[in-house]
Amino acid sequence: MKWVTRAGAKTDRVACPWLIKKFIDPEAEFLFVPKEQVLEVARREGGKSFDTPGADYTHRGNRCSFEVLIEEFRLADPVLRELAKIVHGADIEADVHIVPEAAGLKAIAEGFYLSCPDDHQKLRLEFPMYDALYAWCRHKTG
Repeated sequence: MKWVTRAGAKTDRVACPWLIKKFIDPEAEFLFVPKEQVLEVARREGGKSFDTPGADYTHRGNRCSFEVLIEEFRLADPVLRELAKIVHGADIEADVHIVPEAAGLKAIAEGFYLSCPDDHQKLRLEFPMYDALYAWCRHKTG
């Protein structure tokens, strides 16, 4: 399936592809397009849109797109719930102190955003970080 979001990926638009590839759609293909084209490209490609206004999966209430995907796909993994707190805090400025790790993820995500303009390269570089965060959360939750 093709998954379409805004170009210029940062935090949620990197965390969501990691979640999608690992737990929802291992064959996922990600398209990063200008914000105003996300919904049209998703329709044209028969794909799913995420993390943009009006998308299939985007912020709802106080939940970031990562949390919405966990809920929508009924991912009951307690490790993902722990990781979601970190992603939430890193993505939602007002909640950056929800857990201490959120500020660190925010800084790292901002650094990748500033230093790596290619969104697919960001995914390749950051997926191992999310694997490591998942392992740390698994260890933390026992």
